Amino acid sequence: MNKIDDIIKRDRKIFLTTTRESYKFVADHGKGDYVYDINNKRYIDFSSFISVYNLGVNGNAEIRNAIKRQVDRLTHSAFTDYYSELPVLFGESLIKMFPSGFGRMFLSNSGTEANEAAVKFSKIFTKRPYVLSFYNGFHGRTMGSLGLTASHSVQRAHFGPFPNVIHAPYPYPYRCLFNKGDHKCGSDYIDYIKDYVFAKEADPSEIAAIVFEPIQGEGGYIVPPREFVTGIRKLASQHGITLIADEVQSGYMRTGKFLALDNFGVHADIYTMAKSIGGGLPMGATITRSSLGDIPHGSHANTFGGNHLVVAAAHASLRYLQKNRRSLESGVHRKSGKIFKRLEEMKERYGIIGDVRGMGLMIGVEFVKDRKTKERAAKEREKILDYSFNKGLLMLPCGDSSIRLIPPITIKEGALEKGLDIFEEAVKEFS
Repeated sequence: MNKIDDIIKRDRKIFLTTTRESYKFVADHGKGDYVYDINNKRYIDFSSFISVYNLGVNGNAEIRNAIKRQVDRLTHSAFTDYYSELPVLFGESLIKMFPSGFGRMFLSNSGTEANEAAVKFSKIFTKRPYVLSFYNGFHGRTMGSLGLTASHSVQRAHFGPFPNVIHAPYPYPYRCLFNKGDHKCGSDYIDYIKDYVFAKEADPSEIAAIVFEPIQGEGGYIVPPREFVTGIRKLASQHGITLIADEVQSGYMRTGKFLALDNFGVHADIYTMAKSIGGGLPMGATITRSSLGDIPHGSHANTFGGNHLVVAAAHASLRYLQKNRRSLESGVHRKSGKIFKRLEEMKERYGIIGDVRGMGLMIGVEFVKDRKTKERAAKEREKILDYSFNKGLLMLPCGDSSIRLIPPITIKEGALEKGLDIFEEAVKEFS
């Protein structure tokens, strides 16, 4: 038995099953655009390890050095019980990245915690019981956020019931429920909320929050029509509902802007972030509009939020991003343009590609057996992932038959081109 098979066998023996990919990847070390397995085989990273390594595999030298310095000072300060300056410095810096009027936040350890906090806060602020979320949305797997999640039934099986959460359809332009075609069905989804959710399930005066991803991640990298996003903002404002934008995967410059929602010209009332915000270490953040006020003493807290080691990494990462923001933004747009051009050319050549969508370096490619019927090519998707992996390209699936292309936003042009070459070779092989 080789070393990789041995590690996988031991893993399966001791750990409960999670969401491991079918290909045999055992990570060992990495830097920048590349990651290496336990046998020192190199892979181009088109996954950012689920959008965590936005600034490159294993962060950059500034992040790593900040972690090393902090290890010898203090790793944990029980920040929700005792005061400490480092998290305050980070918080002051982070708030500057948000729209005017935002000034309060809560630090946690993950995206699911950030979303649970957001829902709790919305209920405190509004004194209302219900929350509206969307099909295909993914907001986490702990019990509170799992109630919001409606991406795949296996994620919810045996865990319910989930009280006080209502789901509505989220616009999927490539598969519009209302048969309007690409980017023309946003208003119909708003009408559905008015005519069915508000009229038949819960009066809007009883809804505390609308929770949504500006671009759905796990659900398939689905970009909604602008009119839908502005529509739910209008609904929330009309009825005093808190609008929560889950930016856990889409934020931190992934789309070319710090917040994906900024691409739609509206602002939320609460934002949640995680993944890349920690610079490679586990962090979640829930950021609220100042006008919403504060929460009662003792109503919410945790043990590790504001952990000094994590905050040191996050602060260094944020300083780097702020210092290089213009070049990072232009880089994302330039690289995004190259990827979309290449993918559209591939779409013309290979009938298995049904749809190409996304923003910035958050790009989804959906595979179909037939473009007319749009029958999903799920098995072919897996074969393309496996083939690419064997050729040295690391990617992740999303949705029912899509692959997400989310390289680090700092990826070099050479690695990007080589990765696209491998991807096209794989698509051609199974078209």
